Amino acid sequence: MRKSGPPKGLISYIVLELLEEKPRYGYEILKEIGDISGGHWEPSYGSVYPILYKFEDNGWAERIEREDEPDRKYFQLTPEGEQELAEKRVETGAKAREFADVILGFYHVYVSFATDERFDVEQPAEHWRFDETFSRWICEQVVRHHEYYFDDFERIEDTPEEFYERMGVEEDPN
Repeated sequence: MRKSGPPKGLISYIVLELLEEKPRYGYEILKEIGDISGGHWEPSYGSVYPILYKFEDNGWAERIEREDEPDRKYFQLTPEGEQELAEKRVETGAKAREFADVILGFYHVYVSFATDERFDVEQPAEHWRFDETFSRWICEQVVRHHEYYFDDFERIEDTPEEFYERMGVEEDPN
């Protein structure tokens, strides 16, 4: 399980979305984030509760009492929080390229460790390894997730340049 987390600000956005759905408490939010990430992110109480307290300080969320669970700290979104969520949806929507760059960047480094003679990473047999078999397994998981959420996976034969042109996106937004 990957203990390092997602890009900065992403957890805050997810927390806003979860609070819009219904009032929640910290542990419930932690579990939901774990589920959303397929178990690859394991946020701590030390990361989620400060977000909830910040939301409370900013007026985006308020603590509510529940008679059936008086010891739990539930938070619900306020109208100001709904406005912040609307802004975060726009901001997050503009980050798809950034997400793709992170995913592809990590994969390229993974493959470089497996194939580039400049790297001499020790790889104990009982651990994950930087090799073709593990690389294929990673790719297989990505394809399975694609097919689960979208449809049958069909390869795209475009070069990066052709894909960018066909999709009407810039090659390098910087």
